Amino acid sequence: MANARPKALIDKISALPMDRIAEIEDFVDFIGQREKARSLSRMAAAASAPAFAVVWSNPEDDAYDAL
Repeated sequence: MANARPKALIDKISALPMDRIAEIEDFVDFIGQREKARSLSRMAAAASAPAFAVVWSNPEDDAYDAL
């Protein structure tokens, strides 16, 4: 059943005119690039968290932790 959805989608796309297929391909490429960008942002945030923890975790800023 897991393969049913992709096959149904491929069948629908295959039934479209070539200009629409090209449009769908562009959109899929856009989604892939957006996902890569989001993944890179998440990795950068995770990598910088230890460095920022030193700045963020201090007694002077404890009042902001409750916000």
